[in-house]
Amino acid sequence: MGIVNRTPDSFFDGGRLGLDASVEFALGLVAEGAEILDLGAVKAGPGAEVGEGGELDRLIPLVAAVAAASDVPISVETARGSVVSAAVESGAAIVNDVSGLADPGLAAAVAESGAALVVMHNGGQIRGRPRHPVYEDIVVDVLECWETLTTEALAAGIPRERIVVDAGLDFGKTTFHSLELMRRLDEQVATGWPVLVAPSRKDVVGETLELPLEERLEGSLALAALAAYMGAAIVRVHDVKASARAVRMAESVSRRRSPGSPVRGLWD
Repeated sequence: MGIVNRTPDSFFDGGRLGLDASVEFALGLVAEGAEILDLGAVKAGPGAEVGEGGELDRLIPLVAAVAAASDVPISVETARGSVVSAAVESGAAIVNDVSGLADPGLAAAVAESGAALVVMHNGGQIRGRPRHPVYEDIVVDVLECWETLTTEALAAGIPRERIVVDAGLDFGKTTFHSLELMRRLDEQVATGWPVLVAPSRKDVVGETLELPLEERLEGSLALAALAAYMGAAIVRVHDVKASARAVRMAESVSRRRSPGSPVRGLWD
């Protein structure tokens, strides 16, 4: 899943507001191997508030333009149920909600639209920086949160096969929490829900390796490959070309993907 932010304040690449530049960037990620595009118009972390109108103005033209130019499935990162129908009508197939279904109308809007839904554990902290989050067991807390959110999604009419879960690395968590979630990803995969992992360029990488944003590629690739090896269904990344190679190599080791051209020692 390649990340496309039509924002002026994306935490890593800064994002971009121009429609043409955003479309060009998205199609470039497809060329690099993105199998899903995640389009966003509002920064999930600390940043300026963006009203519903502003989000629609940024997001919907981008969805429509990308859908017209590519058949790669489009995800939209939004916490507003009012944005869902317009996004799906314009070509989106997935709604990526990092808010924990904070909008009571979002799940119903997704169900009505026929889209898939990603639900995420955020520890109750989205737009601000986490301050001393404490969990008796972070994995247990994540699993309990998923149970609540998926139950709500099912009750709204979203079929089980269209629900994806995300532990929310760094959201409402310390680096120790995020490392524990990666260490015990097998427990999360064992729930049977398709698991999305989003490690790209995050503080769990920077704080672990003592590196700034621009030097976190290798650590992000390590987590992406580990996630794929341990059974994650989707890995959400900024650096698509390198990540796709790392993920597909890990999938081949874990027998989830066949080698592309296995001829060594097999010729006559």
